[in-house]
Amino acid sequence: MVAPDLHTLASVFGILGTIVSFLVLLAPLPTFYKIYKKKSAEGFQSIPYSVALFSAMLMLYYAYLKANALLLMGINSFGSIIETIYLIIYMIYAPSKSRIFTAKLLVLFNFLAYGLILGVSYQISNPFLRLKVVGWINVIFSVCVFAAPLSILRLVIRTKSVEYMSFPLSFCLTLCAVMWFFYGLLIKDLFVAAPNVLGFTFGMAQMILYLVYKNTKRPILPEYKLNEMPNRVASANDEIILATENTNQTELKTGDTEKKKTSSDEADEDHENQSQTRIINDRETGPESIV
Repeated sequence: MVAPDLHTLASVFGILGTIVSFLVLLAPLPTFYKIYKKKSAEGFQSIPYSVALFSAMLMLYYAYLKANALLLMGINSFGSIIETIYLIIYMIYAPSKSRIFTAKLLVLFNFLAYGLILGVSYQISNPFLRLKVVGWINVIFSVCVFAAPLSILRLVIRTKSVEYMSFPLSFCLTLCAVMWFFYGLLIKDLFVAAPNVLGFTFGMAQMILYLVYKNTKRPILPEYKLNEMPNRVASANDEIILATENTNQTELKTGDTEKKKTSSDEADEDHENQSQTRIINDRETGPESIV
């Protein structure tokens, strides 16, 4: 059996890397479907997608300058399109503050920085030096793509919740880093292989945190129910009702024995009831009734 040569192995890893990269780009679909269903992107961040779009555009430019880089051109063309779609959805449903922040990121990276790189690189007459300069810039921002989810890791650690973290995305990023590392190693392209070392490291960190916090429930504040509320304190109105009930009960109990009251006794009782009512009313109205 003839062992495959390095070119064949590089092609295999390149194709596998393209397939896994395709899965990476589609991994956020459940997240954006959730955003669409909730009609809100609150709690989600656009930084990973903004940086990923810039990196895809930059890698596409690197593949354009490099000969025989059809795999890199194909996957990064698709990446630029899908990341743009994600950001459009985010901008539609994000709060105004997050929308403004995302717009600033896009202007800063995808227009100003990218335009500056294009302009400066074309001033370099030597094509090999131009490729090397763009390659190093690509390494820096490829690392940023893998490091961008660190903001999500910080959120996971602080909240002890993986609600805003996608495990499929973390898994695919790790697998993708492995494939592209071997592809770059086999074709002896440092600018492809180097960033994926950190990509593998960051991907493993995300998966470990997911496994640690996936079953952690955030504490929920207790809710009071109506039947669990304490008895309310009696108010002045309650005193009036109780006084009336006590008066009625007293009258019922003593009604038979008081039938023969004289007119003078009834007058005294009326005067006493009026005094009690006046006292109760004074307690009900309080100081505000004093003029």
